[in-house]
Amino acid sequence: MLVAAGSVDECLVLAFDEARSKEPAEDFVSEVLAGVLGARLVVVGADFHFGYKRHGDVTLLQRMGTELGFEVLGLSLVASPESEDGPDGGLPYSSTRARELLAQGDVAAAAAILGRPHEVRGTVERGDQRGRELGFPTANVAVPERVCLPADGVYAGTYIGEDDVERPAAISLGRRPTFYAESGMLLLEAYLLDFDGDLYGQRARVRFHRRLRGQERFGSIDELIAQMTRDVEAVREDD
Repeated sequence: MLVAAGSVDECLVLAFDEARSKEPAEDFVSEVLAGVLGARLVVVGADFHFGYKRHGDVTLLQRMGTELGFEVLGLSLVASPESEDGPDGGLPYSSTRARELLAQGDVAAAAAILGRPHEVRGTVERGDQRGRELGFPTANVAVPERVCLPADGVYAGTYIGEDDVERPAAISLGRRPTFYAESGMLLLEAYLLDFDGDLYGQRARVRFHRRLRGQERFGSIDELIAQMTRDVEAVREDD
């Protein structure tokens, strides 16, 4: 996104550790915005909060900006297209709204807010080979626990490996209830269409485009294979 902006001369990356999480909002303003960056204009959303226990807001920024020599512009929030016709007059673009939509499995609506498909990154690990036994070998992508995943389900999406090629994929996110009921581990598995190769140990990016269905427990392996076949065909139609 910084590259797309085209006019960013410098980027400061701050490590969000325990000390930073407990930093008073006033200290962040004086030490980082004024002290390190020498800010002259700070642009934020009208509902922006920061600092320990979200104490900092636009009002605090404006007050301290007057003292420290920078201007503050609080922009009104823009309604997202997926809610413009709703009874509330439209929900605003926000990270909170994007997370809510992902929790519902509505990755298409989340993409409208993000401006891109939701993407997660991880490393391909060796699993129990269930997919291969069923005729659908999958890449088992291990992602950090802090990563925001959508609701359990089966999705049409894409997979990008270390070769930077974006390939259509049927994505399963869940605990495989047909085999493990409620006790299985949460797994993110991607079946790459028309691909045959070794992906173990490689870094991967998985993009969610559309939710096909929720996770289901099937009465037999044959029923599961039949549904997986339909899922793959649905992904192929999206491609």
